Amino acid sequence: MIDFSSDTQTRPTRAMREAVLDAETGDERHDACPTTLDLNRRVAALFGMEAAVFLPSGTMCNEIAIAVHTRPGDEVICARESHIIFAESGGPAALSGVMMHPLDAERGLFTPDQVAAALRPPSSFAPRSRLLVTEQTSNLGGGAVWPVDQLNAVARTARDHGLAAHLDGARVLNASVATGVPAADYARHHDSAWLAFTKGLGCPVGAVLAGSAQFIRDAWLLKRRWGGAMRQTGVLTAMCLHALDHHVDRLADDHAMARDLGADLAAAPIVKRVLPVETNIVVAELADSAPDADTVCARLRERGVKVGRIGRRKLRLLTHLDASVDDARAAVAAVQGLTVEA
Repeated sequence: MIDFSSDTQTRPTRAMREAVLDAETGDERHDACPTTLDLNRRVAALFGMEAAVFLPSGTMCNEIAIAVHTRPGDEVICARESHIIFAESGGPAALSGVMMHPLDAERGLFTPDQVAAALRPPSSFAPRSRLLVTEQTSNLGGGAVWPVDQLNAVARTARDHGLAAHLDGARVLNASVATGVPAADYARHHDSAWLAFTKGLGCPVGAVLAGSAQFIRDAWLLKRRWGGAMRQTGVLTAMCLHALDHHVDRLADDHAMARDLGADLAAAPIVKRVLPVETNIVVAELADSAPDADTVCARLRERGVKVGRIGRRKLRLLTHLDASVDDARAAVAAVQGLTVEA
């Protein structure tokens, strides 16, 4: 099966697995794992922040950040397409008791004026506006990259009004490779940020959440409480360090493949349009006369190609470490082979 359903479908390379053999390990719960401490220091420095903590998943990064920055009944401002809304099982409500204030924005990129308009005036009748969440790159926006000035401006607007700002940086290195802008510049004016290692970087497990020293102390409390504290994490974080050293620059290859994939898919009979391709995510809107996305995905699986969907009318394809140019050609041929009557 050729799999373009997500960049989380990568498997660790042989070199990545071999990196584990010489890794120093120790009990992470007692700050005794040198390899994990090294990774945390590197990611904190990458974001220009004081400290960091290794976590099992990006969802836990987001949920811990929300819980640290808010109190029950507070309101979180974010794009309607945000991962915290569509892919975290209602975690903000279930775990932190917060309300969401989703902003409608082109490809998930909103403006300072939209943030200002969403702020609640102080009142005993209204929830307290407490946290802004941005997402770099915008997943459902087709891997759209926030311009650094716009990202900084929305974060400053939030902080100027007493809110905290959190950066969901799952694919922030995709943005950095595409633009040359360092991750620290994207995280500027944010109080916390995190980086995924299980997407384009090709690791099997892990994400790292960064912030102030006090924020990370608070995050550790929730990491333990929610079952995220582990033991010999060096066997995981050694692979993350390998990815930082060897898999970042190659993200440009994913971007190039995605651009070609998007251009070829745009010519398919069942495709109405393809969103601009900036990084490694291709979102194709189906033609009005085409079957729905579930049906198209099922037809493609019959042809040996797995893709994702967004709602009822969009396909989502992600290029990644385990996807080859030949795979992309086969995927395009499968899509182009479908007719609107399929």
